[in-house]
Amino acid sequence: MIRKQLPGPQDGMALLEGLIAIVIFSAGVLGFAWMQAAATRQVTESKYRIEASFAANQLLGKMWTQRSDLDAFEEDNEDYAGLPNGKRTVTVDGRKVTITLSWTAPGETRRRSYQAVAQINA
Repeated sequence: MIRKQLPGPQDGMALLEGLIAIVIFSAGVLGFAWMQAAATRQVTESKYRIEASFAANQLLGKMWTQRSDLDAFEEDNEDYAGLPNGKRTVTVDGRKVTITLSWTAPGETRRRSYQAVAQINA
C-alpha cells in the first residue's frame, strides 16, 4: 500500500534555492556583459584619440618642413576622413599653430575633440 506523505515545512526549499541561484548567476552574467560593452566603448574612444593625435602630429611635421608658408595650411572646419564625422581646423597666428580635430563616434551624439598647439620657429 502506497501512503501519501503530507507536505512538510521543508518541501519546495530546493526549488526556491535553485531559483535564487539562477537569479544571482544571471545578475553576474549581465554585469559581465555590461563590463565588456563599457571596455569596448573605451577602446574605441581611445582609438579615435590616437588617430586624431597622429593626424595632428603628421600635419605639424609637414608644416615644419614648409615653415616659410604656414598660412597656406589654414583651414576652418574642413572634413577629415580619418575620423567618423571628422572635422579639422588649423589656425596660424604668426608662428603659433593650433590644430583641432573633432569627431562624433557612431551611435553617439557627443562631439569629441583633440587639440595640438605648436610654435614653429624659422
